[in-house]
Amino acid sequence: MTAGAPVLCLASASPRRRELLHQIGVSHHVLVTDVDESPRAGESPADYVARVALGKARAAWRDPQARRHLPVLAADTTVVLDGRMLGKPATRADCVAMLQDLSGRTHEVLTAITLLAGSAEAPVVRARVSRSEVRFRGIDAPEAGRYWDTGEPRDKAGGYAIQGRGAVFVAGLAGSYSGVMGLPLFETAGLLGEAGIPVWTGRPAP
Repeated sequence: MTAGAPVLCLASASPRRRELLHQIGVSHHVLVTDVDESPRAGESPADYVARVALGKARAAWRDPQARRHLPVLAADTTVVLDGRMLGKPATRADCVAMLQDLSGRTHEVLTAITLLAGSAEAPVVRARVSRSEVRFRGIDAPEAGRYWDTGEPRDKAGGYAIQGRGAVFVAGLAGSYSGVMGLPLFETAGLLGEAGIPVWTGRPAP
């Protein structure tokens, strides 16, 4: 493989997922897809993230020119507290309420990944779901409001970023740090290996 030649299409606009693929040396290009991410009635959080990740991958797969005829990787992440999925806060009040709910408690972070590879008509579907538990220290309303004012929580499930300023809230983690970020690297490397896509090539990703 030549330096900079993409071996994968990432169906995600997330800069964090790009950074994580860079970290394991996987050259890729990005194709942003538009899928309905509304939860369905009675759908479990694990089924939800798996469905949305598969939907993103399939949406990218439908356009071989845009994906450059490459395998497609997609992911979706949700934060779960007491069986309830916490989405992205739309307002300062939303963020404060979310962080107050998470304050002093342990929540679950689920990230599903899907890889499509093979023939255009009948791609092989490979999928995994990463589960992690994150324990927060206490967070009062003024601190939650100041965190919103940094701008960081606006596009984050659960209203925080573990790799950013939100790290100060995390008292404990059981599971995958990269999975909480949005792309579990252990599971991702496993899927890529099954599809014959190398990691640690020693070459920079574009």
